[in-house]
Amino acid sequence: MSASGDSLHEHAAGQWFSVPELRLRDHHFTVPLDYKDPVSSPKISIFAREVVAVGKEDQALPYLLYLEGGPGVACPRPTEASGWLLKACEEFRVILMDQRGTGLSTPLTLSSTLQIKSAKDLADYVKHFRADNIVNDAEFIRVRLVPGSGPWTVLGQSYGGFCSVTYLSFAPQGLKQVLQTGGIPSIEDGCSADAVCEACFEQVIRQNEKYYERFPQDIEIVHEVVNYLAECEGGGVHLPSGGILTPRGLQLLGMPSLGASGGFERLHYMFERVWDPVIVPGAPKQISYYFLNAFEIWLGFDLNPLGALLNEAIYCQGASSRWSAYRVRAKFGDKFDAIKAASEGRPVLFTGEMLFPWVFDEIHVLKRFKDAAHLLAEKEDWPPLYDKASLNNNKVPVAAAIYFEDMNVNFRVAMRTVPEIAGIRTWITNEYVHAGLIDSGGLVFDYLMGLLKGKKPLF
Repeated sequence: MSASGDSLHEHAAGQWFSVPELRLRDHHFTVPLDYKDPVSSPKISIFAREVVAVGKEDQALPYLLYLEGGPGVACPRPTEASGWLLKACEEFRVILMDQRGTGLSTPLTLSSTLQIKSAKDLADYVKHFRADNIVNDAEFIRVRLVPGSGPWTVLGQSYGGFCSVTYLSFAPQGLKQVLQTGGIPSIEDGCSADAVCEACFEQVIRQNEKYYERFPQDIEIVHEVVNYLAECEGGGVHLPSGGILTPRGLQLLGMPSLGASGGFERLHYMFERVWDPVIVPGAPKQISYYFLNAFEIWLGFDLNPLGALLNEAIYCQGASSRWSAYRVRAKFGDKFDAIKAASEGRPVLFTGEMLFPWVFDEIHVLKRFKDAAHLLAEKEDWPPLYDKASLNNNKVPVAAAIYFEDMNVNFRVAMRTVPEIAGIRTWITNEYVHAGLIDSGGLVFDYLMGLLKGKKPLF
């Protein structure tokens, strides 16, 4: 590797390599865990992959930083030129940055956290992995990578869009323009998790209604599964990794399915293989290994414990979340009680992109994070993530795709924030759901660029 930047240790760049129609180069940056104490703070690595169209390696292209959703999700690994990346590479040098704690950016994993011996130390470590420090990392990279330390375009998907609003709040000098896709956060002071969860639960109910309208036969199938789990010794069935699948745990399947394109279909096809065949007369009925394995794979907590730990902390400014989703869920009474719904013949409602304290008891990979999760849920002194005054006086061009039926980033919550960002252009659509940037090929990216370039009319 060759090295560049302020010192030989801050930035190392790899050699160019190829996938069909693209050229790629890897960059590793050494940054402080805590930017408030950069000298004595432990150091972590941030990984970013530079991507250009073939033949454009040496061209003076403007830079575009892509911020992935999450929290806790690494950037995509391109295997070919397609979708929004293909469109972006027509005019940009794209930087795919693994946010701290993900991918190759000193990943926070079940195995790596074994090095941290106490729950308090783990919570103190994880508190540095929110949007404020992701923006600090982006700025660290920008001034070392972009010629003349010039500003760049940022494209933020989902949580990456949240990060872009933090960027607009505290480091607008680094931004040329911003594109957001399904990623406008609540920016209220304190902890906005309660308001976010209430709005999300309401959309989750509507998504459940649509699911069962599509697949009415699944009402009885889910009843049967819930009743089976409730009658098992211990209240559930052991999962392949060692956890337990309970009726309330089953409801977590709404997280990866109800708000995703094709998610209804994938959930239905999971349930059509929920039972093992009876191949020996008189053998007891049992849930299939296929289903149990698919359940764990789909939730993916084994690969993303960071997302579980920060699920509500990303909404906190100077206040604690105190397990917001758990408290808000109680406001809906028995509506989300799976066992009671099954006994009364009502559809069992799946939940959405929210976590509950009991998850850290029932999902084996999360058990070691339980105490740290409780500490983070009670933490009050979270630093600010947004600055309304800065946003109200924003000069950076911003274009945002807002999805009317988005289950993960609620439309009403997003629209409360929109007036606070001066100059923002919005495209509101129900043609896509949360992952419209990926599902649309290059269409969503093209539309937002059209807004920024004046190709779309002002309304």
